Amino acid sequence: MPNPALNRRAFILTGAAVAMAAGAQTSAAAPPARPTAAPTPVRIVDDGATPATRALFAYLRQQQGRGVLFGHQHDLTYGFTFSAPDGRASDTLAAVGDYPAVFGWDTLILDGDERPGARSSTEAENIAALSRCIRQADARGGINTLSAHMPNFVTGENFYDTSGRVVGQILPGGAKHADFNAFLDRIAKAVTGARRPDGTAIPVVFRPFHENNGGWFWWGAGHTTSAEYIEVYRYTVEYLRDTRGVHNLLYAYSPNSAFGGDPANYLKTYPGDQFVDVLGYDAYDSSAGSPAWLDALVTDLAMVVRLANERGKVPAYSEFGESGTEGRNPRWYVQLLDAIKADPLARQATYMLTWANFGGTNRAYVPYPGNPLLPGFVAYYQDPYTLFAGDLRGVFSARTSPVRNAPFLHLVTPTDRQRVTASRTTVRVRVTHAKAGRVTYSVNDGAAQPLRLDADGFYSGDWSIDPGRSDNRSVTLKVSARVAGRTLNDSALVFLGEGTPLPAGWVDDFESYAGDDVTLSETYSHVNANTTTLSPDHKSTGSYGLAYAYDFTGAEYTGIGKAVDADWSAFTSLSLWLKGDGSANGATLQIVADGVYFEYGAPLGDTNGKEVDAPFSEFKPAPWDTSHAGAVLDAARLAKVTAFNLYLGHGSGAATTGTVYVDNIRAH
Repeated sequence: MPNPALNRRAFILTGAAVAMAAGAQTSAAAPPARPTAAPTPVRIVDDGATPATRALFAYLRQQQGRGVLFGHQHDLTYGFTFSAPDGRASDTLAAVGDYPAVFGWDTLILDGDERPGARSSTEAENIAALSRCIRQADARGGINTLSAHMPNFVTGENFYDTSGRVVGQILPGGAKHADFNAFLDRIAKAVTGARRPDGTAIPVVFRPFHENNGGWFWWGAGHTTSAEYIEVYRYTVEYLRDTRGVHNLLYAYSPNSAFGGDPANYLKTYPGDQFVDVLGYDAYDSSAGSPAWLDALVTDLAMVVRLANERGKVPAYSEFGESGTEGRNPRWYVQLLDAIKADPLARQATYMLTWANFGGTNRAYVPYPGNPLLPGFVAYYQDPYTLFAGDLRGVFSARTSPVRNAPFLHLVTPTDRQRVTASRTTVRVRVTHAKAGRVTYSVNDGAAQPLRLDADGFYSGDWSIDPGRSDNRSVTLKVSARVAGRTLNDSALVFLGEGTPLPAGWVDDFESYAGDDVTLSETYSHVNANTTTLSPDHKSTGSYGLAYAYDFTGAEYTGIGKAVDADWSAFTSLSLWLKGDGSANGATLQIVADGVYFEYGAPLGDTNGKEVDAPFSEFKPAPWDTSHAGAVLDAARLAKVTAFNLYLGHGSGAATTGTVYVDNIRAH
């Protein structure tokens, strides 16, 4: 069959030729020149951004509803159709004859963990490798994005190592803060070193700390609080923009699915309009394009677009992919695009980026010649609503003017709901886009104490805490500053002193949260739509149990999880008090031990509330964890327990919403 890419390009070139011919015919009698249009005002995170960076933002905003740009991670460096990257080979090119419109890269290149970086290379060589990728994509006519799978700065392991409460350690004042700064320095060098032949810096959409509402990364839920996440995101922006003077970045925020269309859950960790340019959303499909998954996707994507439109941001489907068994739905790409196009809001997402073709047994997110999904991907490409590199025009050419950002104050440390156990801690406040006058802090509306500008650009000062108050009480820390004739304020709830430790083997008795549902929710990771609150009425012992409300409207399962990091080798079973809701849905108790996911099922039909005792000998590896099929939850693995998760699954014909109650989760 004729190459569809050539047909599309022929159409584009023909249109250009007609326009040029028309211009030639009328040049002798050209109309009077029109007045030059005024520059388009652009409000972005960096009001000192380069003209090309502002133009990229303006282009993406203007593109909404006119077509969705296709993106591919590592398009030029990993593929099934080539063995070594040369800056030209591409699985997308091999599939449809064109490059993606959006090229994704990752900071793993800087560590030598992804091509073209190499562990044998020097730091400077890996920085240069990432810069070269950005230049190559730009030369192919594409837009660059950069995600950040950062190492665990506490343990030295990778991003999947969730131990060490890393975010608190890399914030200002933390033991690993200097290491984090050094990592950001490498990012700054790479993106500022990516320049066009004329010397101008190439714009990049930077997407740090993605999928943070899940618990699989150290910056994710259950391993850091919402306030810590917000502050580390803000710090990252301010360090790159203000300290390192990087002005060719747009900043993206991208939690993971699913939200059931609830904006409150999406915005739970939102750093604020002053720090985000792109509202993203990650969602992968393991259902082969089921109607339920497509409906849930469109609902959430429409919600993200609505929020972006309200805030003047760019909406994006920042990661997507068919992550099930190879080739089980050849029309998956077409069905996905049709579902998105059919919704008046979801269709306004500006780009959708799928993951890398790492090869081996990994998914081919972009189908290669001979792959069963290729015909559907070609049809997706041929749809006029999808845009690839050859379709892009004027991405960086808009004339814009910056809208100056308003003064902003935020409390950097301590963060909201942080526990302070020392007798002295440092209060840090950042004021941006203006000079501040008097900056102070106060505790529980007490006397205002002055804060002074320090060498790191914070207004800081010591907060001395009376040892007699470090009795697990909470206080309200308030900060304020006089800026441009008005007062800016921020505050945090801070816990003083050590919390009451749980006995050995215990996951939770739900008594340590002082009745505060927010603190409870911050302690657990959340997968898909659910709500956790403390219940004084449904419990086994003490004052509270856990009320776990589920919603299967947008997903077939939902889950919560808590980091454990304990040795359970002396115990023989896991117990908890469980009160079901009388439905045919089911619960799965999951223990993560020595990197293996072990599971035990329990029904939810009993509404009386009773003890469930699950012997460790009856836990089995999760069905999807095929690499550990046949593994046993023995004493050796129980010595390395890192997490407990509680999943609820939708039974056939069962209720889609409900509430179950849990208490006293422990090994014994």
